[in-house]
Amino acid sequence: MDLYLGIDVGSVTAKLALIHVTGDVAGSVYLRTCGNPIAAVQQGLRSVKDMLPGGGIIRGVGTTGSARYLAAAIVGADAVKNEISSQAVATVRYVPQARTIVEIGGQDSKIIILRQGAVADFAMNTVCAAGTGSFLDHQASRLGLDIGDFGDRAAGSQGSVRISGQCTVFAESDMIQKQQMGYAVDDILYGLCQALVRNYLHNVGAGKDVASPIVFLGGVAFNRGMVRAFRQMLGTEDLTVPPHHEVMGAVGAALLAMEDSGRRDAGTRFRGFGACEATYAVSSFECSVCSSLCEIAQAAVDGDVLGRWGGRCDLWSRVLTG
Repeated sequence: MDLYLGIDVGSVTAKLALIHVTGDVAGSVYLRTCGNPIAAVQQGLRSVKDMLPGGGIIRGVGTTGSARYLAAAIVGADAVKNEISSQAVATVRYVPQARTIVEIGGQDSKIIILRQGAVADFAMNTVCAAGTGSFLDHQASRLGLDIGDFGDRAAGSQGSVRISGQCTVFAESDMIQKQQMGYAVDDILYGLCQALVRNYLHNVGAGKDVASPIVFLGGVAFNRGMVRAFRQMLGTEDLTVPPHHEVMGAVGAALLAMEDSGRRDAGTRFRGFGACEATYAVSSFECSVCSSLCEIAQAAVDGDVLGRWGGRCDLWSRVLTG
């Protein structure tokens, strides 16, 4: 049974997805990096090994996410792709009629405009935490709530409270004031969801043609309060949360690895599940080839360099992909 593995490593979570040659998802893993992406990838690989069906063989591996080059060095990737390409490919595969992708992760958010099955435009927010999942995590922690309960209570709110969403500091101050005024906690929670949506639309979505059908991806899409807020503020019910939304980037990376395997005769570069137990050393050096003096990161095992990345050009990243 031929299978393809996709790995999406971001700043907060690591996602792994196994797909059949048909494109169907055979299994997935979603876990927090806890500040150690290498350990998270290794843990994810162990889970993938356990779920691998009898006779299953991994024929190709793709990586994506902000730590895609690190993940590629660890596992031996055949395709290293950015998040925009990966999420777009997966969305077109499973929701072919989609015209807008709304994606909110732990530390960044993005919008992808699709037209005729291709990326027509996109924008990302990697600076302001007020437009990301960490905003909701922080406020849930402050209120002593589990983030899962947060979404259910916000979705069931009977009213709303306007809370500033331009900055996490202002939002927290505003939330405290609303609590002291006696507003219901559920209404404050929904107000926080609305604040994040306003921040997203005014920043990431500014000037974009947000057309239906819309798909909502990322871990934040688990939050039913956020789904309700997006539908309300966009004025449409044509916003859906597809299956596997939380690992869609990993699914897209696997699809791209499968596509790449069809263009070359060589076998996969996947190093196998021994990568779960290897000890990796990550270091960096300054490239002096030009005046940019880029900081280049590298990963090695027992002194053997597996890959280098991080420059403004692809001088060093070519080591990983070719």
